[in-house]
Amino acid sequence: MSQYRVLIEANDAKGIVYKVSTVFFNHNLNILSNHEFVDKENNRFFMRSVVDGDVDLTELEQSLNNVLSSDTSIKVIAPKKKNIIIMATKEMHALGDILVRHEAGELEANILAVVSNYDKLESFVSKFDIPYITVSHENLDREEHEDKIIECIQRYDDIDYIVLAKYMRILTPKFVETFEDKIINIHHSFLPAFIGANPYKQAYDRGVKIIGATSHFVNNDLDEGPIIAQEVIHVDHAYSWKDMQRKGKDVEKIVLSRALKLALEDRIFVHANKTVIF
Repeated sequence: MSQYRVLIEANDAKGIVYKVSTVFFNHNLNILSNHEFVDKENNRFFMRSVVDGDVDLTELEQSLNNVLSSDTSIKVIAPKKKNIIIMATKEMHALGDILVRHEAGELEANILAVVSNYDKLESFVSKFDIPYITVSHENLDREEHEDKIIECIQRYDDIDYIVLAKYMRILTPKFVETFEDKIINIHHSFLPAFIGANPYKQAYDRGVKIIGATSHFVNNDLDEGPIIAQEVIHVDHAYSWKDMQRKGKDVEKIVLSRALKLALEDRIFVHANKTVIF
């Protein structure tokens, strides 16, 4: 028997869990796990179920549609490895953590390629037998450069996510819209504080006692997309901003890999620029 993930989002109403569970029972499915949440401010219901059994996915989705309201979003997913592209610039730590976890079989992903505007990381990536594509930005304006990257990425079929592993160029609205809801970024600060360049120097100048990292989906508002994962560590007055930066890199790579794993396992709902995560 196979396992399936069922994701449901709807306006909250009585009886949703009962109706969904009844459909599962009628299709002779066993519920392995079930999580639900109600956003009372927005009257939205979210539910993620993992079931196993032998079932036609189209028939299961139709049965759920028949008992739930027309405003309901239903996804029935047969788990499989998702296709991802990683984008990087010069820094190795976030990229390296993903590649090592992938090599160890920790991520449900096919890494199709690493794309960068520099060739600095090519020898490192080649150790993992993953294609490395350099798309230089030299003598190109931002739009021209991104057009080349888009052309490069679109050579691959069925891209599920693009992971910005310290890709240090601001994306244009065209790029974001081309891959809407598919771009995951790591930001080197505890958002929403200290956005933009050199956040560790900003944090040092403010005398902060914690630093952190935030992974989020990318939208057209700089560093303000729906937050997926965050983490902090404690620092004190003895830390220089470079000490903070070194410590911050450890947090960044962990948070990005955590966010990617959540996405690969279909654990994220996005609503009103926020996330619900099971």
